[in-house]
Amino acid sequence: MTVDVLYFAWVRERIGLPREIVETGAETVAELVDELRVREPRYAAAFEDVSALRVALDQELADFDASLEGVREVAFFPPMTGG
Repeated sequence: MTVDVLYFAWVRERIGLPREIVETGAETVAELVDELRVREPRYAAAFEDVSALRVALDQELADFDASLEGVREVAFFPPMTGG
């Protein structure tokens, strides 16, 4: 399966890309993160603490155990704060 993966804020800064097309065999977001972590150290750094991240699947907030079946876009971003 191919998914468009988007990175925002410090996730994008650590990985060095705003988006990329990823070929994956992952069935869940957590499995996709595991695949990305082993790519290169910059991915491992970005996904070191997933509790500090949020994920959206096709622009809908989701959990890391959510299925990727039928998903076209996965976005990773830090929680938003107001002020």
